[in-house]
Amino acid sequence: MLGWALTFLTLALAAGYLGFFELAGLGASIARILLLVFVILLVVGAFSGSVRSASDLPKRPPRI
Repeated sequence: MLGWALTFLTLALAAGYLGFFELAGLGASIARILLLVFVILLVVGAFSGSVRSASDLPKRPPRI
């Protein structure tokens, strides 16, 4: 999703440079929305415990 946001940001910058200001505004709006959704999903994923902690890792068997 971050890749899509960067793609639309690049499209907006290129369109603005070429003078297509309406297309640049649309691309920037889409990039902003996708970036916001990406950040929200990142925060929710970090706080929901989907990131594995060190205590969740499998234990190694003892050495003999």
